[in-house]
Amino acid sequence: MWKIMAVLLLNILFYACSGNNKRESNMELVEADSLFLLVGSYASSREEGIKLFAFDAAKGKERYVTGYMGINNPSYLVPTDDGRRVYVVGENEITDSSASVLEVDYSSQKISLINTVPTRGTAPCYIVISPDGDFVLTANYHGSNISIFRLGVNGELLPPRVIDFVGNGIDKERQEKSHLHCIGFTPDRKYMLSVDLGTDCIHTFSINRQNKDKSVPFLNEDISHDFFLPSGSGPRHICFSPNKRFGYLITELSGEVIVLEYTGKNAKIVQTIQADSLNARGSADIHLSPDGKFLYASNRLQGDGIAIFKVNQENGTLEQIGYQYTEVHPRNFVISPDGSFLLLVCRDSDAVQVFRRDKEAGFLTNTGHKIAMSKPTCLKFIVRK
Repeated sequence: MWKIMAVLLLNILFYACSGNNKRESNMELVEADSLFLLVGSYASSREEGIKLFAFDAAKGKERYVTGYMGINNPSYLVPTDDGRRVYVVGENEITDSSASVLEVDYSSQKISLINTVPTRGTAPCYIVISPDGDFVLTANYHGSNISIFRLGVNGELLPPRVIDFVGNGIDKERQEKSHLHCIGFTPDRKYMLSVDLGTDCIHTFSINRQNKDKSVPFLNEDISHDFFLPSGSGPRHICFSPNKRFGYLITELSGEVIVLEYTGKNAKIVQTIQADSLNARGSADIHLSPDGKFLYASNRLQGDGIAIFKVNQENGTLEQIGYQYTEVHPRNFVISPDGSFLLLVCRDSDAVQVFRRDKEAGFLTNTGHKIAMSKPTCLKFIVRK
């Protein structure tokens, strides 16, 4: 009897130690990783709508680390530079639209909530951290406004200042009122750009230099102007070239890429080129390769895929060189920091597609590898040093 008891005790100890070693080994792997991938989605608060993966930049493969449930429709998110905090929208169209901040503990592999604050604007679809790291802003699509949150000492969100916009466009269904879709900053960090799909314009505000005086507002609202774009174009997202001279704006309704030259005081249109040749009215996202030599733009609803452009480094103009077809409803995408892979959310295929990118020619090759996730909408890389 005692022999049987001894054997059972040894087995229990063996398996317990094995489990601990496995856990410690996994934790060591996470600590050793330097590149992570965050995925947001349309999900209920009862689902794990945010997932964190470790990403192997050599193989283009991911390993699940952890996730978070508790936010309804965490459709867009942005991490801090060190990846320890993540700011997330709760994209809801009624009264519970919100912004939240999460804390990521890479040692324990846990994500926890710091706080949640109402945006005071419905359907927040974009969130960004200010250049100085002291503010977080959301673009509220149905609210026709933007929310500006000052951050507390622990990165928590304080009650927002809201700026409302009015107006409409020529499209009676899609531009019946102001629809804020994206917030960006000029390369010199002097101006905030708020892209308005509903009124075909970019609302531009001067940024106040921040100091220890917490009473100084983030924006000088007395110094602002509207940069108007072609009627019915429906501007959606914008990015800037590494040399800081050119901006690239994707228009959702007209399916174009508008090239802007930025001089530090003004911007002028230097080129308009088609990204969606089918008039599907669903162009979505736009990004440059890390070296600025190629530009990519996603299109939905018909001919789902990514338009590929070569960038003229002298004058910023584009030449379309290819088109990569994708799975259903491509939206946001990211390019790995070394430029080797392009990852794309395909919302209605419940997958993140992984494409290998030719750094010299700019073309994409479907690796056949997909990250399964229900209704993914947003991707962000985190580089941990």
